[in-house]
Amino acid sequence: MKASMAMRSVRSALRSGSSSSPSHFLRRCYCSESVPERKVTILGAAGGIGQPLALLMKINPLVSNLALYDIAGTPGVAADVSHVNTISQVAGFMGEDQLGKALEGSDVVIIPAGVPRKPGMTRDDLFNINAGIVKSLCIAIAKYCPNALVNVISNPVNSTVPIAAEVFKKAGTFDEKKLFGVTTLDVVRAKTFYAAKAKVPVSEVNVPVVGGHAGITILPLFSQTTPKSNNLSDEDIQALTKRTQDGGTEVVEAKAGKGSATLSMAYAGAIFADACLKGLNGVPEVVECSYVQSSITELPFFSSKVRLGKNGVEEVLGLGPLSDYEKEGLEKLKPDLKASIEKGIKFAAQS
Repeated sequence: MKASMAMRSVRSALRSGSSSSPSHFLRRCYCSESVPERKVTILGAAGGIGQPLALLMKINPLVSNLALYDIAGTPGVAADVSHVNTISQVAGFMGEDQLGKALEGSDVVIIPAGVPRKPGMTRDDLFNINAGIVKSLCIAIAKYCPNALVNVISNPVNSTVPIAAEVFKKAGTFDEKKLFGVTTLDVVRAKTFYAAKAKVPVSEVNVPVVGGHAGITILPLFSQTTPKSNNLSDEDIQALTKRTQDGGTEVVEAKAGKGSATLSMAYAGAIFADACLKGLNGVPEVVECSYVQSSITELPFFSSKVRLGKNGVEEVLGLGPLSDYEKEGLEKLKPDLKASIEKGIKFAAQS
């Protein structure tokens, strides 16, 4: 009974988490409606994000084959997840010699691989380790599944996405429509914090979050939030913005050195991967925020709302009208984001 109630709760939460959720997320786990077969591969599947993400993708009815890869521990994770009575077939792959087999035929590749944040660490502190991991994985993606949609979770996303782009360019496989930095957790947090403060149902809230995926580069556009709330002051909006920007640090400190935002990140990663799958399957008007190659500002990569479709990004949407506070935040974030992008490009070129 408890397990059944928990599963219904998870399904309900995931259905309400995405701006594209009018089309079903988990309601069709046991129906016979025909959907294209899709293979999803998770690189870093035995880690703190990878394990709950593997479970969430296993219960997504749009996934027919789920490949779980890590340098260690994946046979156990795969065996565990494979017992869940949903339609997807699960296979575990471990070690570099099995990476190619994990990637072959993938429609969507999700990369949560890397080391987590610890107290006192910034995302830049993670750079040297995670940058190298992402680079090596993207070299393999270019070789074994060059047409896959690639969802980068590994931090610092502001730099790892440009690294991935440079790797794909060097391999001759780069397609700007198929590379994404997953910033969905910023949207999830902004929705949650706003709903609590405005006292509105969180399932009805939508908040675009633009910029990047670290500190002040995260810019929630609360002026565009739906439903509107007239009882929030300028000070409330500033506090909500700061809390959204510091959400990762809040979790790291609360876990007192024993982890980072793994569960909420897995949830957000599942939401975005589901949106990618819906787009591939031709579901209309699938719109999510993501960090992509962009021309809506002078920066080469930027997070904003994107329309997803059969080719990945169908359209990068503009920022829309901004409040004076948001305009100020936009100008403040640009130097930091520019530096992070350049750092990623330089790493890719030198290493």
